Amino acid sequence: MLDDFFLRALLAGIGIAVVAGPFGCFIVWRRMSYFGDTLSHAGLLGVALSLALEINTMLAVFAVSALLAVLLVVLSRRPSLSSDALLGLLSHSALAIGLVCLSFMTWVRMDLLGLLFGDILAVGRADLALIYGGGASVLLILWRIWGRLFAATVSPELAAAEGAQPQRMELVFVLLMAAVIAIAMKVVGVLLITALLIMPAAAARRLSSGPEQMALVASGLGVAAVVGGLYGSLFWDTPSGPSIVVAALLLFLVSLLPVFGRQSAN
Repeated sequence: MLDDFFLRALLAGIGIAVVAGPFGCFIVWRRMSYFGDTLSHAGLLGVALSLALEINTMLAVFAVSALLAVLLVVLSRRPSLSSDALLGLLSHSALAIGLVCLSFMTWVRMDLLGLLFGDILAVGRADLALIYGGGASVLLILWRIWGRLFAATVSPELAAAEGAQPQRMELVFVLLMAAVIAIAMKVVGVLLITALLIMPAAAARRLSSGPEQMALVASGLGVAAVVGGLYGSLFWDTPSGPSIVVAALLLFLVSLLPVFGRQSAN
């Protein structure tokens, strides 16, 4: 019989994996892996803000990540700034500022490793409600804009000609990404969120023949990584968050085998 804390960890991880799958696909299609990394690093600054203002951590992380996401979108449209330089600048700056702010809060005792790498075993009932409630809301919005967002991803020029408003879709997508990162931070930590987004999606790309199928397969592989990682963590007494990511890596390596060599068109 599973302990309550382990069952809550399983439910939390599964909820995050289901949400992360479709978003990870868009990150892979848009080649935005470093963008997700930048937003996740901003999460640490959000934690510092939540402690300073005594507000909900998820809300603070979402606010900071959303602000940074909008800033990235706006600045990336300026030809004088290259995308990779801008992402590197904001990513490391947000992480460094967050760590410096936390170091000044000498009255706060916290597990920094838990923030960086997650503490899924500490998930409570209120966290589960936020994960499933927030995750369902985010997926519903993504489902509503799926066609227009995919069109903007494949060909922004054609999408604009058809009235899909690619710039608006990009803004909505990055705000949804900020919400996903805020929801997922406690489960896998700010440094490992991007891995959980990218690895299942990258593996699903070789196992799928269409975008919708790839999104479903990515969610399924994410769930498998969560279950495998948590049970591996229980068996070998290893950290839970990194164990989930290692399991996701193993699934990706398996997908590289020649038997799974069919390459999709997405």
